[in-house]
Amino acid sequence: MKKQGAVFLICALILVGMGLVCMYSASYPQARDFGRSPDWFLKRQAIFALAGLVFGLIICFVPQRFLTAMSVPMLIVCAGLMGLTIFTSLGQTTLGARRWLTIGPLSLQPSELVKFASVIFLASILNADRKWSLAKRQLIAAAVCLAMGGLILLQKDYSTTVVYLAVCVCILMLSGISVPWLVLGFLFTGTGALAVMLSEPYRIKRLAAFVFPDLDPSGINYQVNIAKKAIASGGFWGKGLGLGAYKHGILPEVQNDFILANVAEELGLVGIIAVFALFTVFAVLGLRSSRKLRETEPFWSYLGFGFTTMIMLQALVNAAVVSGLFPPTGIPLPFFSQGGTNLFVVICEAAFVWRIIRIDGGRSGLAREKSEWHDDTVVLPGALR
Repeated sequence: MKKQGAVFLICALILVGMGLVCMYSASYPQARDFGRSPDWFLKRQAIFALAGLVFGLIICFVPQRFLTAMSVPMLIVCAGLMGLTIFTSLGQTTLGARRWLTIGPLSLQPSELVKFASVIFLASILNADRKWSLAKRQLIAAAVCLAMGGLILLQKDYSTTVVYLAVCVCILMLSGISVPWLVLGFLFTGTGALAVMLSEPYRIKRLAAFVFPDLDPSGINYQVNIAKKAIASGGFWGKGLGLGAYKHGILPEVQNDFILANVAEELGLVGIIAVFALFTVFAVLGLRSSRKLRETEPFWSYLGFGFTTMIMLQALVNAAVVSGLFPPTGIPLPFFSQGGTNLFVVICEAAFVWRIIRIDGGRSGLAREKSEWHDDTVVLPGALR
């Protein structure tokens, strides 16, 4: 089990390093167009990566009792930051979405912090040893998640809202929520999601353009169509790191949600396989340890499951959008897409998962020692008789 912890750590560090390199390769043309140095985006991203690694190291030593005690205050602070983003002049609107909060030189995306704090809150309340019944705790958890999802939706961030609520529903399912409540929740959230999607003309256009790709090839479908051409141009081996052509003004904002297209163009199918092999190792190790801790350490089990699912769901949705298998939507590729807040949060989530794998390794080692002791004291005397 110690080997699994080492493998996971190496996998996560490779994802961080590979993400920084690929983001630099995709972003330097736009930095140059802005009149900045070629490594301008890289420096900003590296600062958040370093902060994430520092906080990740701290996370490895934070007691469970402290996390449980701080789960509600953290969520309240995140809700406050969301409120500042939506209702005050500190909120920054870009491409029609009000997702960024600017405080002095610092610009961050509070919805990323909400996702992080919500998983800790869910793990705390569902594991709480209180006089409340599990059903009541599940109801409180669902209500809080819906409220926070509503705040994310007010930022006109429909895709993040869907991913956020999907992860929350998965955690509630893991806690053993009853089937009638689950069906009712699906009907409620599904109806609400459909109503919200149909309430904005641009969302209807996106859905129509996805169903009928030739409807608006130079408009809504432009990025997806160009991304698919970039992917195809990479072939099996790719054109070489830094040698992609589509990032030079052909594919807009390639360093953000469509960075996977640049990875495919420069590193080819081999590069894409390598990226998702790393994500697969990340997911398998995280989910396996979370499952093993389900009975003995439910708090850590919920955390591991929630954070692993959050990262993997974002990666899968991003890949589906870039390849045209999902309607165009703004979901970053974890570890790779430009965006400091997202990278910081993803590294912190990975640190929690690594800690959970180490906890699982410690429990397994203890169980093995007990088993060996049992064999010496029971089986051996039985054989002597």
